[in-house]
Amino acid sequence: MNKFTSRSPEETQGIAREWVKSLDTSSEGAQVIGLYGNLGSGKTTFTQAVAKEMGVEDIVNSPTYVIEKIYETKHPHFIRLIHIDAYRLEKGRDLQDLNFEELVNNKHNLIMIEWPENVKEILPQNTKRIELSFVDENIREIKVQ
Repeated sequence: MNKFTSRSPEETQGIAREWVKSLDTSSEGAQVIGLYGNLGSGKTTFTQAVAKEMGVEDIVNSPTYVIEKIYETKHPHFIRLIHIDAYRLEKGRDLQDLNFEELVNNKHNLIMIEWPENVKEILPQNTKRIELSFVDENIREIKVQ
């Protein structure tokens, strides 16, 4: 894993910019990313930065209450950014109601899942990890796979 330190939203945006450039576009299915970290560690902030880099024009905020939000991007490969918050889910099967299998099978989807540990049994084996943590009140550590 590569480790980065962010001291500001601008630094997080720069990390997201480089990360988006490194995305694997050769996969047969969607690129699925598990976002790990405590409440407030920056999972949604990182997703917002990724969305901005991909040309999403909508306001991106946490899908805690609706579970899933789908955004159209301007990325040349990933047409949709799917942001899932599994905080309130108890098992992977809960994602089946959101057509998760269909979403995962589409290579033009980038799926970012907050709290992936709650639905780990349904995640594809090639799910990538991003771990976010506090260093202190203003500094976040971001580890990307």
